[in-house]
Amino acid sequence: MITVLFFAHLQDMAGTDRITLNEDQITISSLKQKLANDNVVKNLDQIMFAINEEYAVDDDIVKAGDTVALIPPVSGG
Repeated sequence: MITVLFFAHLQDMAGTDRITLNEDQITISSLKQKLANDNVVKNLDQIMFAINEEYAVDDDIVKAGDTVALIPPVSGG
C-alpha cells in the first residue's frame, strides 16, 4: 500500500488528510493522473510531490510502503 498525504487546501479538496492506494508501484506522473481521474484533487501542475520526504519528479517511482506528500505552493509576504 502507498500512503498519500494532503496538506493545506488540498486536504479540503480531498476531504481527508490522507488516502491509501493498493498499488505495488506507480510513477508520480501516473499518480497525478489517478488523483485527477478519481476527482480526489485537481490542478496538480503547481503541486510539489515528495516521496518519503524527498522531492520527486514525474518519472520517479513510488513503491509499496512509501509515503507521498502533496505540497501546495507557499505564498506570503
